[in-house]
Amino acid sequence: MQLAIGDVLEGKVTGITKFGAFVELPEGKTGMVHISEVSTAYVEDISQFLKQDQIVKVKVINITDEGKISLSIKKAMPREPRQEQGAARGAGARNGSRNFNNNRRYENKRPFNPQQVSSYEWNPRRNENASFEDMLNKFKQTSDDKMSDLKKGRGEVKRGAANRRSRQD
Repeated sequence: MQLAIGDVLEGKVTGITKFGAFVELPEGKTGMVHISEVSTAYVEDISQFLKQDQIVKVKVINITDEGKISLSIKKAMPREPRQEQGAARGAGARNGSRNFNNNRRYENKRPFNPQQVSSYEWNPRRNENASFEDMLNKFKQTSDDKMSDLKKGRGEVKRGAANRRSRQD
């Protein structure tokens, strides 16, 4: 049987090291499962997940020119169906998610206004005969206009000479 990348096989764990496990495949071939490919969860100690002589299902993820076989246990597992966003938020802390602020995502304080954005869309295809420099200058100008409008909308003042004077005092 010729091994190919993507094959899913069963094998027996023949050795465990701190960086991975060696798995004996059919026809006496041996491959290695790196510690990062053992589980979808964080693996600090591989012996908590695998034992000597354990039968495991593995997926071939790489075969080098020298014949070294890289295997993955986590890629051989069936994928779990994705949860709806509302359900995932409630389960975030239990699943090891690193969401902060009591599992609430960052919420933008200002409401999104599509009219503000749509008037500034820059489309480089409008002037297909324009040179790159012309298109870049147009983009810069549009970007500067948008930034100045945004600053005016928030009541911000341009930082510059006034800010430099206050530092000198």
